[in-house]
Amino acid sequence: MPLLIIEDNRDLVQVLTEGFAEAGFSVDSALSGEDGLEKITNGEYGCIILDIMLPGINGLQVLDAVRESGNAVPVLLLTARDSVEDRVEGLNRGADDYVTKPFDFRELVARIKALLRRNSEKEHPILKCGPLELDPEARECRVKEKILSLRRREFDIMELLLRNENQVFTREKLISSVWRKEYDGSSNVVDVHIKYLRDKLRPHGCDTLVVTVRGVGYKISCPEYAG
Repeated sequence: MPLLIIEDNRDLVQVLTEGFAEAGFSVDSALSGEDGLEKITNGEYGCIILDIMLPGINGLQVLDAVRESGNAVPVLLLTARDSVEDRVEGLNRGADDYVTKPFDFRELVARIKALLRRNSEKEHPILKCGPLELDPEARECRVKEKILSLRRREFDIMELLLRNENQVFTREKLISSVWRKEYDGSSNVVDVHIKYLRDKLRPHGCDTLVVTVRGVGYKISCPEYAG
């Protein structure tokens, strides 16, 4: 599920959107509390990054409305209000985390991943294959607690295959499921990304998990693993 940024500073929204995209997240945004609430009502988000000082309905009022509706989506308040009283109020009203501006983007990403991981442990199972674990919500792939840095398409391919263990996917099916409308027309795009994926799995002895079914496509084959 995508992240939702509710922030009235257009420049900051652009910077955050680009940064999160590079970190492997899909992102939606709203420039006002009203627009943000409408998007929350009509969509599903993995985490909300919410400014407090918004025009019209402010961030705390948005937070109140989200919690009163019974929506438990993780909310991180990202704001210039940095007093202890502000932090306490935000957390008491239902925020899951509180980050003040200015901030280090690396820390912000780490905090969001922690929120997603915590939420996924409650609601979403971790996908496992031998020693490999994939956390779809936090967008993390791990082998024996070591995080593998996968690009967006590599992660999406692995997630799709893991969710459908032993099911063979043709190249055309992978393109329609992973690339969708963003397909660039390259005939070997799937094979190239599978190679990149295997290259990253090989040092951990996991490259053989991705199996080529000659003349058809690819699948995941998971061995028994004792831990």
